[in-house]
Amino acid sequence: MARFKAKQPSSGAAEKKKPRMSNAERSAYFSRREAAKVLRSVLQGDAHRRAVASIKSLVYSPSIKNKKATFALVCQTLKHLPIIKDVLEGANILNSRWKRQVELVYIITYDILFGQEISFVGDAEKFLLQRKVSLQSALARLLVRKKMKRIEDLLDHYQTPDVSKPRYVRVNTLKLDVDSALIELRKQYMVEKDDLVPDLLKLPPKCDLHDHPLVMNGSVFMQGKASSMVAAALDPEPGWEVLDACAAPGNKTVHLAALMRGKGKVIACELNKERIKRLADTVRLSGACNIEVFHSDFLSLDPKDPPYSKVRAILLDPSCSGSGTVAERLDHLLPSHAAGQSANVDETERLTKLASFQKKALTHALCFPQVERIVYSTCSIHQIENEDVVKSILPLATSHGFRLATPFPQWHRRGLPVLEGFEHLLRTDPVEDKEGFFIALFIREEGSVIHPSLIPDSSHLSLVERTRRKNLSKKEARIIMPTLFGGMFKMFLYSKPSFRVNLK
Repeated sequence: MARFKAKQPSSGAAEKKKPRMSNAERSAYFSRREAAKVLRSVLQGDAHRRAVASIKSLVYSPSIKNKKATFALVCQTLKHLPIIKDVLEGANILNSRWKRQVELVYIITYDILFGQEISFVGDAEKFLLQRKVSLQSALARLLVRKKMKRIEDLLDHYQTPDVSKPRYVRVNTLKLDVDSALIELRKQYMVEKDDLVPDLLKLPPKCDLHDHPLVMNGSVFMQGKASSMVAAALDPEPGWEVLDACAAPGNKTVHLAALMRGKGKVIACELNKERIKRLADTVRLSGACNIEVFHSDFLSLDPKDPPYSKVRAILLDPSCSGSGTVAERLDHLLPSHAAGQSANVDETERLTKLASFQKKALTHALCFPQVERIVYSTCSIHQIENEDVVKSILPLATSHGFRLATPFPQWHRRGLPVLEGFEHLLRTDPVEDKEGFFIALFIREEGSVIHPSLIPDSSHLSLVERTRRKNLSKKEARIIMPTLFGGMFKMFLYSKPSFRVNLK
């Protein structure tokens, strides 16, 4: 009789098998790592004085799952960051491995010393938890050195007060009408219509709408008042072809599509490969069917090329210092702000470089043969990025038949009196209006045209670049959503955007 011996599991396999994480443990584990990823991006951008997306934009991107917990972790870690750095230096516990993951170390150290000890599953968590006594001792020594008795005193020593502002949401009229949005939002909040910008609603400060169904399904977008004024100032007509020159993250792009009632075409141009993903996500969420997304440098577009030769309006919101939105961006939490670096020599050099690019971009916008309206906007408070850019370009604009017009005539705050026509320029104030924006509207006089000789061509480009443009259609991935089908298929298609990405 044959004998069969049952195979016993090896002790090694049993030892390697890890217990399953609970829901709370899993949530805490992934929230810390998502927070570390956001923190790394913010700190690297701040260290190099390079413009990056705001903390809120990074946290509330579609790739972040646990948004509320991640946002809280990032903000609290930044608030405590000077203390955390001093504690880690005093404890002297980091080896080369954890120095390479220092942002995650900052997040976990905050949780151990100041947060709620919900769960510490993970190698980094275990490493730091085993050294909790060393961390606490270093914190105690820091208090003695600073001659303070409480953690709150340390925070007061390091922190800048928060700036509260109303919460604004813009109704996406491609999906929902304003009255329906009011009815739904008033079930939980005090809501009123804005008296200046159509489709904009005002709520009390610190209303948390990030998980609200209307936000999640793209029926409303969380967008500040000044930011919402930009597309409205351009005021494109339904059926036009409109170019958004520096489009990501896309809130102004989809606002243009809504103002055009989904008719015509919005060409959304974005150079940054990472930001174009966010742009495409915003377009999908909006449900707009008349937007094409191009992964391209706006300055490389040839105004004579067929895709752009019929553009009637351009929204130019180029990279800027972001100095007018430091409260919204939470820049007051960043190390550079605490160190008082905003007025140093490096910052002056950075502003000069930004202004140089802004002038090139506005010059290029003026060269599109059929364009009738151009909005130039920044979220900067600096004259060098605002009035000085307009002043330097104004003679060229005039030669092309453009004049400055007055967006939102009822708005009382205008440009600085450093150029002729300053009263047409629009400013918002970072103190009074809680954010500092600048808007200049150029309108072409009826009947004026650009002489063909003034339109730049591609002759100055290299042979490689000219060949790339000639064969562009072969290199593009294009998804075109038809709009003439009926029934349920049409309804299905309407929920998907049309977009176009140039593959480099």
